[in-house]
Amino acid sequence: MSNVRDFGAKGDGKTDDTEALQHCLRDGNGLVEFYRGDYLISKTLVIDLAQRSRVALKGTGGTAKIIMTGPGPALSLQASHTGSADPGTFRPEEWQNERMPTISEIEIEGRHPEADGILISGVMQPTLTGVLIRRVRHGIEITKRARNVLISHCHIYQNTGIGIYLNQLNLHQINIVGCHISYNRLGGIRSENCEIRNFQITGNDIEYNNNKALKVPDADDIATAEIYINVGEGSVREGTISSNTIQATYSKNGANIRFIGAGGEKNHKAGMWCITGNLIGSQETNIHLTSVRGMSITGNFVYSGHHRNILIEDSKHVTLGANCFEHNPDYAQTELCTGVTFKNCDDCNISGMILQDGQAGKHTVPNVVPIERQGLLELFNCRRFNISGSQIFDGAPTGIYLENCTDTIITGCTVLDNRATKLMRSAIYLKKPTRCMISSSRLGKGSEHVVETDVEVQQSNNLLD
Repeated sequence: MSNVRDFGAKGDGKTDDTEALQHCLRDGNGLVEFYRGDYLISKTLVIDLAQRSRVALKGTGGTAKIIMTGPGPALSLQASHTGSADPGTFRPEEWQNERMPTISEIEIEGRHPEADGILISGVMQPTLTGVLIRRVRHGIEITKRARNVLISHCHIYQNTGIGIYLNQLNLHQINIVGCHISYNRLGGIRSENCEIRNFQITGNDIEYNNNKALKVPDADDIATAEIYINVGEGSVREGTISSNTIQATYSKNGANIRFIGAGGEKNHKAGMWCITGNLIGSQETNIHLTSVRGMSITGNFVYSGHHRNILIEDSKHVTLGANCFEHNPDYAQTELCTGVTFKNCDDCNISGMILQDGQAGKHTVPNVVPIERQGLLELFNCRRFNISGSQIFDGAPTGIYLENCTDTIITGCTVLDNRATKLMRSAIYLKKPTRCMISSSRLGKGSEHVVETDVEVQQSNNLLD
């Protein structure tokens, strides 16, 4: 074990300890321990594993703090891995020198507007545990290439950029587990222009990742999300978002979960993901998917979408399963409307969901932009949809609205307006449908119609008011 104070570091919060810490990282025995103190640095501490060999940084139970007073990352982990995760692609020197660098039990604080937390590049098995990073730009940035990344039990908090930033990265296997990732202005977890497989986000608290708390001038309208996957020039597949709390305060152009795939009839470059068992709420759009293929969304409680709970565009093979879209009953007098919308999508299933609107049929939260919609569940220009076994309550102006849809089957659904004064005009409205069918459903009469359509639609075995 190498005690950084044995190499001249003071940790008094006044002395620049950059050279002493770099000396310890270069010449110590590999296990670098920061005893309690505040260690000022003005330049990046570079850990070149190919030159240094195996290394671990430990902050003595979180009592040590690194304070970055200059631009760039406080810590830079560098290695030379260029293969895959297949054991046959590793050179012997990688296993000898570069595998599993660990950083644990330490705080990093920024005191420069361009200070970052930790930069990881070309590393196999980087492991971060019990790290607090705050008041920097980007908390953890991973770039170029990485394999088998573990980030667990960390606090990424109050940063002006992105909490965990995957930037132009070729990556297989990353687990982000049990972390608090909050108040990061440009997103909690964000991927840009990456080639990624096996991406697991599990058991985290990911909240308030927009500009409201940070108050950066002229930044309120910048699009952000708690989890933001922008494929760009890469592809992102094989992932899960499960058992997280994903909440926010409203921000214009904001989402709790946002995927932006690449356009294309056959290959959308984003997909093979499961979004399961999460609590998701309080943003302009809770889940916003554009140009994805192969997504399963099930078992979530989703609430307080200022524009929509779910908006899915230009996508294929999406299953929207047994989710609950509703409200917090503690705020019955100040509700936001709910709503699910698909646009230009093919070959999707909607089943087993509960979708209930606010009692007022409009936003009653002060100063919220009025919602514009045709129905509580909307499909525009969609093909080959099955809508089954779902309960849709208190819609306005309609429960289910289909426009220019082809080969869509509605079966086994309940669509009712249970309000004392009905705000639903019709349970189902079909505009210009082609080969659509409604069967075995319980449909309530709205203020004007039960089923409203401008073209005859096959209907059978429905229970109508």
